[in-house]
Amino acid sequence: MPLRFLTAGESHGKALMVIVEGLPAGLPVSADWVDRDLGRRMMGYGRGARMKIERDRIEWMSGVRAGETLGSPVGMVIHNRDWSNWEDIMAAEGAPGEERRRRLNRPRPGHADLVGVLKYDRSDARDILERASARETAARVAAGALARRLLDEFGVDIGSHVVSLGGIEARPPHAPTTDLPLPLNAVADRSEVRVLDPAVDAAMIARIDQARKDGDTLGGECEVVVRGLPAGLGSHVHWDRKLDGRLAGALMSIPAVKAVEIGMGFEAARRPGSEVHDPIDAAATPGEPAPPPALHGGYARRSNNAGGLEGGITTGAPLVVRVGMKPIATLMSPLPTIDLRTGLPARAQAERSDVTAVPAMGVIAEGLTAFVLAEAWLEKFGGDSLGETRRNFEGYLARLRERWTELAPPDAVTAEGP
Repeated sequence: MPLRFLTAGESHGKALMVIVEGLPAGLPVSADWVDRDLGRRMMGYGRGARMKIERDRIEWMSGVRAGETLGSPVGMVIHNRDWSNWEDIMAAEGAPGEERRRRLNRPRPGHADLVGVLKYDRSDARDILERASARETAARVAAGALARRLLDEFGVDIGSHVVSLGGIEARPPHAPTTDLPLPLNAVADRSEVRVLDPAVDAAMIARIDQARKDGDTLGGECEVVVRGLPAGLGSHVHWDRKLDGRLAGALMSIPAVKAVEIGMGFEAARRPGSEVHDPIDAAATPGEPAPPPALHGGYARRSNNAGGLEGGITTGAPLVVRVGMKPIATLMSPLPTIDLRTGLPARAQAERSDVTAVPAMGVIAEGLTAFVLAEAWLEKFGGDSLGETRRNFEGYLARLRERWTELAPPDAVTAEGP
């Protein structure tokens, strides 16, 4: 059974729901583990009033008993505390077509409001925005937390940090991952904007304050870094099995995300091949250090411009993905639009919103990255139980060790794998 998830719920509805199917039995889980990432998603300077209302926590509905997954679908619910203020507006029962307060008749440029109304033949754009809202990503973060829990069993670390916000760069692009702290989130989460460079922390906060004063919004970029992946996840044989394509698709599905780069990304298109591709070194030669661990297949790379992926397959080097988010569509100084009832020019409706959600977007990107990688992990190693998955993984690493001992000079093989 492939790993997959399904979410349901509206922004101001009673709750968000998520079902995760395909996790092996015997995976230790706890609500605290999931709630930790839900709490991190709510952090970040520039968030709106909604974050002061909600206290996102999951309630297990199925698939977990005595702190372990059962191998059956895992169901979770995240209750919306704001529901008490919206119950009459969002109530499911009522006369078809009845008008309710807080209609949205003036669609916001950059949001799904107008195109959704046209596609689904609705008269009130609230029928669209409630599901198109980024509130839905809380359910995705919960699903991603379970995927992260699986990868954590095998020593995989997933973290993120903000590299630009409102046009302010946090650090030089394409810096080596060896310069980043481990675990990454332990440092990034100390900053209100999740930035590693303290020199720009205050400047970003000031930029957010100015945008709030101007009734404007800000976008930015985050970088997700995954360490501890073995070579061999993903495949080159079909377009929909290439891991870079799957990651890009998942990350582009985050509301307001408009760009995804892997490794050097667009910079690779500007340089000659001699400055882009990562040279491969032999496992070891006499008199030189012992070979790298089995995760790399016994080979060494002098750089990681590929971002840990070649041909849609992980190389064993850190996976590096950058995600670009446009400014949020809800402006307190609204842009021109039309009134759906009259067709006349108007100013877009202003819903309660954030000035920026770039720090939170990094947490969401971590969750979706974790889910795609966990899916590829189970495709590669299988297993109806965690123990079976672990045996298959360890057998694969043993074969990688055999390969490098077969290929390396006998007197040069001195190190053991992980």
